Amino acid sequence: MHVVLAGGGTAGHIEPALALADALRRQDPSVGITALGTERGLETRLVPERGYELGLIPAVPLPRKPTPELITVPGRLRGTIKAAEEILLRTKADCVVGFGGYVALPGYLAAKRLGVPIIVHEANARPGLANKIGSRYAHAVAVSTPDSKLRGARYVGIPLRRSISTLDRAAVRPEARAAFGLDPNLPTLLVSGGSQGARRLNETIQQVAPTLQRSGVQILHAVGPKNELPRVDNMPGMPPYVPVPYVDRMDLAYAAADMMLCRAGAMTVAELSAVGLPAAYVPLPIGNGEQRLNAQPVVKAGGGLLVDDAELTPDWVLGQVLPVLSDPHRLYEMSRAAGEFGRRDADELLVGMVYEAIAAHRSR
Repeated sequence: MHVVLAGGGTAGHIEPALALADALRRQDPSVGITALGTERGLETRLVPERGYELGLIPAVPLPRKPTPELITVPGRLRGTIKAAEEILLRTKADCVVGFGGYVALPGYLAAKRLGVPIIVHEANARPGLANKIGSRYAHAVAVSTPDSKLRGARYVGIPLRRSISTLDRAAVRPEARAAFGLDPNLPTLLVSGGSQGARRLNETIQQVAPTLQRSGVQILHAVGPKNELPRVDNMPGMPPYVPVPYVDRMDLAYAAADMMLCRAGAMTVAELSAVGLPAAYVPLPIGNGEQRLNAQPVVKAGGGLLVDDAELTPDWVLGQVLPVLSDPHRLYEMSRAAGEFGRRDADELLVGMVYEAIAAHRSR
């Protein structure tokens, strides 16, 4: 059996694809796996690092919304569809699983031409163009949110790294807090704007940190590798404020924290929900509004707070986040609500969908 994964470009597309690849290999170590990608995507580093084959195709960026540029896409896609077809034929692909982004659409169209079954996974509440088209030809469609607008979709969540999906935060907490130089017993706020940081989150937390510390809250702050670390003068007896450029062990960061202040990317929302970590979500103010839609279901379930970027101020943090961190019962209830909403088994569910699609195709 050979499965081709189409989810290059950004970590939000690549990581779920690699989590599925890992799950497929756990089920059957002999399964062949090839990931489609382009020379300029993160997959050129991430896929080989995880031990999987990468098949390169030309990049054809897609507009997120219908624009005049859309009419030029078919012509620009011809070469990249042909390249994807050659990879499917060479690997004798039994199934194509796409995760959106600009390598997914060529993968879907090549699979359709060759009669290879297709499975679509959409991570965002608002699907992109590639998955909207791919879902028309798919054997099955999986989505990360129960509010998805894709027709006939099955809510499974997002395939996650095993270090996250199997995390027991309470059991790992002592080790995690020691690793970051945090107090083992104080309420802890984790702050991160993603891999590159976020200016609004960074500036706000730096302004409010002294007040949070005086209120008994310690802070672990991933400022982003390109941002300057703030100068910190932790007074003796004061809860620590620990700024770091980047966290490469998010499982430890989640285990150390009682609550998180963060953006609302689909992967972030899925990971926090899966591990039962409540969050104050600050959707990115640009784009098509998908980050607000990503966070709304878990917030509605009681597992988080939601605030517009423009309204994230020190006063808001003190009025909304500090009361949660200061109330163990409320923290427990929000953590329980997030955990009940989250899905830890999306990778296994997606493996089952792959086997179903292949079996149905072979029985024709």
